[in-house]
Amino acid sequence: MNQSFLFLAEGFEEIEALTTVDVLRRAGLDVKTVSITSALQVKGAHGIVVRADVLFDNTLFDNPAWLILPGGLPGADNLYDFAPLHGLLEGQAKSANGRIAAICAAPAVVLGKIGLLKGEKATCYPGFEEHLEGAEYVDQPVVVSGKFVTANGPANSMLFALNIVRETIGELEAVKVANGMLFYPVSNEEFDFG
Repeated sequence: MNQSFLFLAEGFEEIEALTTVDVLRRAGLDVKTVSITSALQVKGAHGIVVRADVLFDNTLFDNPAWLILPGGLPGADNLYDFAPLHGLLEGQAKSANGRIAAICAAPAVVLGKIGLLKGEKATCYPGFEEHLEGAEYVDQPVVVSGKFVTANGPANSMLFALNIVRETIGELEAVKVANGMLFYPVSNEEFDFG
């Protein structure tokens, strides 16, 4: 399975980034954290410094499985302001198998402003809906639509990550990961992905 990449900009929402990477790795998915800055160390919105796996400028994005955008402010704004990411996201949206996931402000501030969510259903952090250009806003914790998984904020980081797992390797595997972390209920019949 191809690698996935989660992008870190100064001011990223730590729980959204780290929960997502943790859950995807528990599911056996190959995900790398990517600093869009000139340093591997990236400071989050709450002062937590994270060491990224790779630098954007030194990374070959060869047919990635997922491109993942945590939110947070000014993290989402910094992702949008990083022009090289626009082309990568646009290419991913046009690719045959590539998927994109964004949470909190990122669905609106990045994907919406670039115009990638036109005709899709999406959610985002409350107050940013106007930036979901051409998308149908859905007031739900997580929305899966076409190639996109979007989520509304930090409290739903686990559901966001589990939906990425489900979309990648199936519901049964996502439920196994959720159960292993004691994310209740543990019955597949009752599990609600969002």
